[in-house]
Amino acid sequence: MSKAFVREAENEAEEDLSAPDADLPPHTPNYLTPRGHARLAAELDHLLRVERPQVVETVAWAASNGDRSENGDYIYGKRRLREIDRRLRFLTKRLEIAQVVDPTLQSGNDQIFFGAQVTVEEGDQTHVYTIVGRDETDPGCGHISWISPLARAVLKQRAGDTVRFLSPAGPRTLDIVDVQYFPLDPPPTTP
Repeated sequence: MSKAFVREAENEAEEDLSAPDADLPPHTPNYLTPRGHARLAAELDHLLRVERPQVVETVAWAASNGDRSENGDYIYGKRRLREIDRRLRFLTKRLEIAQVVDPTLQSGNDQIFFGAQVTVEEGDQTHVYTIVGRDETDPGCGHISWISPLARAVLKQRAGDTVRFLSPAGPRTLDIVDVQYFPLDPPPTTP
C-alpha cells in the first residue's frame, strides 16, 4: 500500500487545539500577567519568523532530492511543519482571548487576587505561591494557575484567614500569612 494513502499521525497523540479555552472555565478570558503575555507573543513570533521558514526551506530542499517516500528529511520536516502550524494556531487563539492583568496595580491590597504572591502555612511548613495564568504555571517556582484548587480556595481571602479545601491529594487546611503583589520579571528574549 502506498504511503500517500496512510495518515501519518494515526498513532500520534494529538491534543485538541480547536478550542484553546477548553481547559479554562466557560466564558472566561485567558488571564495572563504581562510577563506571560510577552512570553506567548515571543514564542509565536519566533515560530512564525524563524523556525517555520527554516523548516519550510529544509522541506523544499528535501523534496527536490527526488523520492519522498524514504526521504527522512522530507518526512520529518513535514511532521515538524504540522507541529509548528498546530502550535501557531493554538498560540494565536490563546492570545486572542487573553486579558492581561498587571499585579502591580493591586499593590497595597491585602486581599488575594490574580497575580498575588501568597505565603501560607500548612502545619509546620511554609510555602510561597504566586497566582498566575493557565499558560504560566510552573509548580517548581511556586507559580500556580488561578484555576487550580489551591488558588481558587485562597482567592478573595486575606492575610490571617484560614482556608479549608479539597485538593486532589485530599482535604487541606492552610493559614494565609502574607499577601503581596510584585511585578514578575520580564521573560528572557528569544535569540
